Amino acid sequence: MRKPNDVTLKDAISKMLDVYRIRRKFDETSILSVWPEIMGTAIANRTKQIYIYDKKLFLRIESSVIKNELIIVRQGIIQKLNEHVGSEVITEMVFL
Repeated sequence: MRKPNDVTLKDAISKMLDVYRIRRKFDETSILSVWPEIMGTAIANRTKQIYIYDKKLFLRIESSVIKNELIIVRQGIIQKLNEHVGSEVITEMVFL
């Protein structure tokens, strides 16, 4: 039986992330870990380097053909990644 001051685990973790000001880093890590799931194994296997700095997603792709395809659909990718997190974590994609 729930008491009036009980908090769900989801709410407690969310509050902890806000109190310690680590929500942004948590969301960035979440995006990096879900990259293969969202983009598929073919693109994930050809992604050699991926990191986020200052709301920019930096990617090093070994295939120039895949890189050009990703450049074309970059806004859709940004939207999918931000929807996964639930907030705007990425505003731009940079290909190295």
